[in-house]
Amino acid sequence: MTVEKTYVIKGAAEQEWLLVDASGQGLGRLATTIAMYLMGKHKPTFTPGVDMGDFVVVVNASALGLTPKRLTTKNYHRHSGYPGGLTTTSLRDMLAKYPDRVIRRAVWGMLPHNKFGRHIIKRLKVYGGSEHPHQAQNPKPVA
Repeated sequence: MTVEKTYVIKGAAEQEWLLVDASGQGLGRLATTIAMYLMGKHKPTFTPGVDMGDFVVVVNASALGLTPKRLTTKNYHRHSGYPGGLTTTSLRDMLAKYPDRVIRRAVWGMLPHNKFGRHIIKRLKVYGGSEHPHQAQNPKPVA
């Protein structure tokens, strides 16, 4: 009787830089794609608990393809911890002022909420326009 062992990669995998264009894409589908690349699930050697993900640069975050109803009904809440300290911001206001936070919050909801997830989210770079300062890393466009 032979027992086959599960292959576990040793050490860190080689990380690439990927470029994602967010213009005209839905928020949820875009966030799942980004989370997959950040965790490294697109690689055939994926191993849970091992840092295998790539760096992801997202451009045109302010040009997401969202429905008009979603812009008014979706709200972001935060609380200061004091009585009456609830602050609510609509998606329309958040997209106008901080387009990067909309994508970052959506992706964070799809990552593990622990030390590993906090390490992974640091590899996400989001920019509202089409320019980004990562030309030297030569990011590969993702279709």
